[in-house]
Amino acid sequence: MPLACAGFIDVYQGLVPYVGPRSSLISVRIEEKLFIRAGGRSPKLKMHLSFATSITLVSLAAANSLSNRLAKRAAIDDCLRTANVPVDAPNSNDWRADSNPFNQRLKYTPVAIAVPTTVAQVQAAVSCAAKVKVKVNPKSGGHSYASFGLGGEDGHFVVQLDRMNAVTYDSATEIATVQAGARLGRVATALYNNGKRAFSHGTCPGVGVAGHSLHGGFGFSSHTYGLAVDAIVGATVVLADSSVVETSQTENPHIFWALRGAGSNFGIVTSLKFKTFAAPSQVTVFAINLPWTNASAIVQGWSTIQDWLKAEMPKEMNGRILGNRMQTQIQGLYHGTQAQLRTAIQPLLTKLNAQISQQQQYDWMGAFSYYTYGQQVDVSRPYNLVETFYSKSLVTPALPSNVLQNVANYWIQKAMSNNRNWFIIIDLYGGANSAITKVASNATAYAFRDPNNHLFLYEFYDRVNFGSYPSNGFEFLDGWVKSFTDGLTTDQWGMYINYADPTMNRTMAQDVYYRKNLPKLRALKTELDPTELFYYPQAIQPV
Repeated sequence: MPLACAGFIDVYQGLVPYVGPRSSLISVRIEEKLFIRAGGRSPKLKMHLSFATSITLVSLAAANSLSNRLAKRAAIDDCLRTANVPVDAPNSNDWRADSNPFNQRLKYTPVAIAVPTTVAQVQAAVSCAAKVKVKVNPKSGGHSYASFGLGGEDGHFVVQLDRMNAVTYDSATEIATVQAGARLGRVATALYNNGKRAFSHGTCPGVGVAGHSLHGGFGFSSHTYGLAVDAIVGATVVLADSSVVETSQTENPHIFWALRGAGSNFGIVTSLKFKTFAAPSQVTVFAINLPWTNASAIVQGWSTIQDWLKAEMPKEMNGRILGNRMQTQIQGLYHGTQAQLRTAIQPLLTKLNAQISQQQQYDWMGAFSYYTYGQQVDVSRPYNLVETFYSKSLVTPALPSNVLQNVANYWIQKAMSNNRNWFIIIDLYGGANSAITKVASNATAYAFRDPNNHLFLYEFYDRVNFGSYPSNGFEFLDGWVKSFTDGLTTDQWGMYINYADPTMNRTMAQDVYYRKNLPKLRALKTELDPTELFYYPQAIQPV
């Protein structure tokens, strides 16, 4: 029955909301009177009254839900006001900006948005959330593909951290202290201006440093220096009991372990300490065009690249394969000069029978700026970049020939016939010389360290430039990922939470994001946050 206008039915001596056509409301009222006059003996009249009762119960539940949300909003607002925690006024410009998701496909309405500028205010905000019994989520840059910074569903309390964005550097220790709300472009700029320092992280300047680094953080320095998570040497975190603790290898090491790979599940990190390296004086941006216009070319080229990556790709080389409807390229950043790049890449070029199609030498920030594709580098607020998309991820070993054939067939037959603005990124992640897989598998909660099983990191991305994402669009990327996983055992692949896919249920998501580290993480969740104050639909579940 279509929904139209609202009305009320007087049942059990009380008015309850009814949503339905006005004619049905009148019919229900008439039939109810006839049923009563008939002494409750008419089956037809019983059916009408049963329908009315069902509508009433559903409406009661909706009314109670709305009432609870309004009560929680009033309670959290009152608590925050008393605690002097700054907030966004509902429907203000700040509210609209802070609740506007990067992925426009997934919009959610928070119960409140706190905008702290101090650790004490974060503590007070967490205390209020616990008192009111409302789920709370930190939001740094707001780039969660699943809108988990907004809770991943309506009614969460958001702690917006981007007013806390200071970056400081200690030249004696070579450690940078970065507040959780700083974005990557600001961090890179500040460190380079303080002694030309750097640490490994991604290329998108508007991404928040906290979410990015606490869950991995791959970029064009990762093959050389490791992931952003590997540079973390300390973190300040507010826990579910609103206490603030320092973490490191020697201070609360169990929490420190969990934060490095699964940080959003255990508290609100307010600042991070990163070990830095001296930014190379010269780096070289490069591209190699790949003629992947048919399945056999993809199979042959991919096989060559994965063999080279496994055994030969130099530590100084960082790269990815980027494919879309227009072209496929190897893109990368070599930590060295153009001449050094040409020498290092020649063995691969010979095997591919290819040439470098583009190369340009830059200083460190010049190369960072190059891969922002024209975006502002040192960015904080306002930040308004949004897209409408569906995305998935994978981490895999070198692909067996049968899997590679299935993937290539799908690329040519399915992907190339999709007229939306899709792309696939295949990061050259592992291999014998990768700094990522030299980190011990149990050193952090981040799961993907096996030099044999973790060779490639993938991002599958399908977007529309205008309007809504189509309801039948999901099967495109789902099918492409399935062409990989059908030929691999479950212990050979995983998924990367920084490219979160909210279509997975919680059980599957936990498993593919954290794999063998999940049991330990669940035990720590039970210890640190048994009531799941820090919750989103794919959060780690207590035991």
